[in-house]
Amino acid sequence: MSINNHTNKSYTHIKCKVITVSDTRTEADDKSGKMIMQLLEDAGHYTANYVIVKDEIMEIQTEILKATEAEAIILNGGTGISPRDVTIEAVKPLLTKEISGFGELFRMLSYTEDIGAAAMLSRAIAGTVGECAVFAMPGSTGAVVLGMNKLILPELSHVVSELNKKKQNM
Repeated sequence: MSINNHTNKSYTHIKCKVITVSDTRTEADDKSGKMIMQLLEDAGHYTANYVIVKDEIMEIQTEILKATEAEAIILNGGTGISPRDVTIEAVKPLLTKEISGFGELFRMLSYTEDIGAAAMLSRAIAGTVGECAVFAMPGSTGAVVLGMNKLILPELSHVVSELNKKKQNM
């Protein structure tokens, strides 16, 4: 089966929530959050909700769980190893299923195309929370462009399609 046959492109105009995790960013200077929203729009999807939250586990989890209408949640920021980076600690316990290939590929692409050995410090992660896809990546604009263009956007329709298979067969 070819990749084109495997990937279901019927899910377009996907409803997304964008969460920027940062203790310092505001809507005025959140370049990465704005970049995610622009790339989603350019790909025919849309942002139903956008929020900036502090690097606090409970705040991040609350925003993820409030996204009941979103088909995908895209987080940026808080994925490193500093003591304040808690996005992964917030996301991981909520995951129904982890998409381990996302983090592996993100780090590989970051290593080869962008930042070299420092890529090992990224703890990017993806998975599902119920029937919603969740992607968490670093907050730099370069990381967002890489993650969106190389990984998330090419597979977003496929991921949402897979999550909706149960609904289709009912």
